[in-house]
Amino acid sequence: MRKLVLTCITFIALGNINAQTLFKYGGNAVSKDEFLKVYQKNSLNGKADMSEKALREYLDLYSLFKMKVAEAKLQRVDTLSSINYELTSYRKQLAKNYLTDEQMTEKIMQEVYQRMKEDVRVAHILIYSSQFSQSKDTTEPYKKADSIYNALTKGKADFAAMAAKFSDDNDSKNRGGDIGYFTALQTVYQFENAAYNTPVGKISRPFRTQFGYHILKVIDRRPAIGQIQVAQILATVQKSRGDEAIADAKRKIDSAITDIKKGMSFEDAVKKYSEDKFSVNESGVIKQFGVGEMALEFEKAAFALNTPGQLSEPIQTDYGIHLLKLISKIPLQSYETLRPQIKKKVENDARSQSAKDAYISKIKEQNGFKEYASNYDELLARVLQIPDTGKRGNTFSADDFKSMAKPLFVFNKKEYSQHDLVKFMETLMRGRIMGLRTSVLKDVYALYLNNVINDYQEYKLIEEKPEFKALMEEYADGIMLFELMDRNVWSKASKDTTGLKAFYETKKNKYQWEPGFSGVIYTFKNEAMLKEGQKLFSKKDVKDEDFLKKINTEENPDAVTVVHGRYEFSKYKDYPQSELIKGKFTKPRKNENGTYSAVRVDEVYETSMPKSLIEAKGYIVAEYQDYLEKKWHEDLRAKYPVKVDEPVFKSMVK
Repeated sequence: MRKLVLTCITFIALGNINAQTLFKYGGNAVSKDEFLKVYQKNSLNGKADMSEKALREYLDLYSLFKMKVAEAKLQRVDTLSSINYELTSYRKQLAKNYLTDEQMTEKIMQEVYQRMKEDVRVAHILIYSSQFSQSKDTTEPYKKADSIYNALTKGKADFAAMAAKFSDDNDSKNRGGDIGYFTALQTVYQFENAAYNTPVGKISRPFRTQFGYHILKVIDRRPAIGQIQVAQILATVQKSRGDEAIADAKRKIDSAITDIKKGMSFEDAVKKYSEDKFSVNESGVIKQFGVGEMALEFEKAAFALNTPGQLSEPIQTDYGIHLLKLISKIPLQSYETLRPQIKKKVENDARSQSAKDAYISKIKEQNGFKEYASNYDELLARVLQIPDTGKRGNTFSADDFKSMAKPLFVFNKKEYSQHDLVKFMETLMRGRIMGLRTSVLKDVYALYLNNVINDYQEYKLIEEKPEFKALMEEYADGIMLFELMDRNVWSKASKDTTGLKAFYETKKNKYQWEPGFSGVIYTFKNEAMLKEGQKLFSKKDVKDEDFLKKINTEENPDAVTVVHGRYEFSKYKDYPQSELIKGKFTKPRKNENGTYSAVRVDEVYETSMPKSLIEAKGYIVAEYQDYLEKKWHEDLRAKYPVKVDEPVFKSMVK
């Protein structure tokens, strides 16, 4: 008992230490612990300056920040729809890192890495089927794929021949369906699964991806060969020129090989012969790549090279004729090295759904989830009655389903009805239902269910994850302060015309025009255009609008540019002051870029004078914003006076 009491006293004492009030602003208190946590987080290189000067400067800034947050809440900025929308978007984005099963994610990433250790070579037959197709269009491609599968497995038909005859993949059908080697994360997940789960020499059952139905045959497996980097000389081929273009490209590559054999460096040969605009300035070096990333012929020739500096034989692809030089081969890196890269790809890959599904299943179980299949079937029967022709064809309104109040599921002791789902569907689909009704309702129901669970969990994260709550509060404070700054400083400085004008009157002598001139600067594209312009200069009362129309044409739209302005002698150096005469044109001058300029002087100002509000507006608005911000800070400090507990403050100083 004595030990228990002493332990409790210790915790109470520690709690009091951590809860020491450092300062108050108005009636609000800030603890030493909170201040130090924020101060250290925002210190440079993680090394906080604990000197009295640095701490007092930050306390002044942090107290002002806390005043602004208090003022934002007082003005109910947090209730604005724009603020709530931005917070909701941020919460959903931030929550993605939490709403998944971490163990399942790690298991999936390990599976990816194990697959990356092996390259698999497959041939496939594709029967195209759109993911947006109707029922008849869906079943016909499947029947075709199934009949091909039966011919291959029961009738012992030749896979390559069947691919050439039936496959809708035009890139591989002429190779008997062979797509070469690939590894994990290079194809859609369903295709990768079929490839890695089918033994060598065996044929998979038909399976579907977003491209249609596939049947694949595994030709070979081998240990991963990693990645490679090569340099190339490319002679491109214009397909419209046919065999002649191919012959020309081969001759160019042969000339490059001859020069290299005579002693020319590969780099110089690249400069002389290569037509690859992406690598010619990099000595022909292209980004390192692995299997499945280049044309089959290119990949095969590259990986056949063994010694750095070794040259390939000329190879032909759809791009032209290539000559390759091996730079280096890079073996598969360790899991620890590749883990961040794998994690990022998995998060954007279909396999990540497995981790999300595992997480959602766990949350369902924890919150007493129960579904009512018969009520779903009843709703489906009603959805199937929506007419698909006529004036209201394929349209619906949630109001038409008001009477359908039976629960579809229960989650966290709350019922979600048939009508709730239809309201969600109406918002999602804008009252139009297209496609196979059974599939549409199934997909919308799954999306609705996930939204309900995710929304619940996002709010639970705030209670359960201190770091999540801290990030949300930090973001909320930031966007509220941005709104307050806009109200009190930025927009106010631009919109408060009376205040801005009054402020200008107190500052107008600060913003002065130095002696100079006002006029027009004409810039002509070339000498011919200058001569055309000079003809018009000699005519009186030619307006700039007419001047531009006469010289600038559709064929030559930028023959002349015209810029009006006021210029100070001290800053305008194109002409000496003596040549800038009121009512006169200057002599034309040639510029460094080949254009020609001339100036028409409208007025000369021999003395300095104040700039008007319009002329100095950019400077005045900026200075007015500074004034408003300082005034706002003074008002906040007066409203929320700061009182520092000096002994507590001194305890932080080192």
